[in-house]
Order: sequence, then structure tokens, then C-alpha cells
Amino acid sequence: MAKFLFVFRSDNDAHYKMTPDEMQQNHQRWVQWLGEGIQKGWVVDVGDGLSAEGRVVDAKKVVTDGPFVESKEVVGGFTIVQAGTIDAAAEIAKGCPMFQEGGTGGTVEVRPLWGFTMKN
Repeated sequence: MAKFLFVFRSDNDAHYKMTPDEMQQNHQRWVQWLGEGIQKGWVVDVGDGLSAEGRVVDAKKVVTDGPFVESKEVVGGFTIVQAGTIDAAAEIAKGCPMFQEGGTGGTVEVRPLWGFTMKN
């Protein structure tokens, strides 16, 4: 099976517009979806959410505040899954809690991993 990276993107402040109750419900949907993925074997690494703070380092080694603050849509997190094909991985992505009622909306970018490994 091939491995794929799910990159979760949503409106820059969608999460911050939620009430505490909505945040809790949203969190539960993610726990359930990822738990199901672990149980069914398509989740390789649940990944994590990303905080708003960050730095961007360019080729000249200049460090600026990031991530890409001018962008309306930001990367909110990632997960690594496995599936037979990229189309099968995209079908899995359709179940993402972002798309459920009460979710933040946005997109799931599905990217194949090359499979590089490093051994000690």
C-alpha cells in the first residue's frame, strides 16, 4: 500500500469563530474519524494540528514570521494515511470532519509520499 499525506487547510480564523461547545464537538469528530482510521488500518500516523505561530526560512537563510500571514487559507494540520491508490486516499479524505456539519470547512490536499527512508 502507498502512503499519502493529508494536508488540512481551512479559513485562517474558522476555528477561532467556534464556541467552546462547538470546539469540543469538532474535536470529538476528529477523534472518532482518526480512531476509525486506526482501527481500519488506513491511518499510519494521526499527525497533529498546527498552531498559528511559525517561521519561514528562505534560500538566503532569512527568517521571517510565518506561516504566510497574507494567506486567507492556512494549513491547520496533517495526517499520514495508506491506501491502494491516490483515488482511494481521496475517498478516505471525503470523510474528514472538516466537511461534516459544524466543521470548519476547507480542503484536504492528498499528496503521495515518495517513500524515502533513512536508516541509522
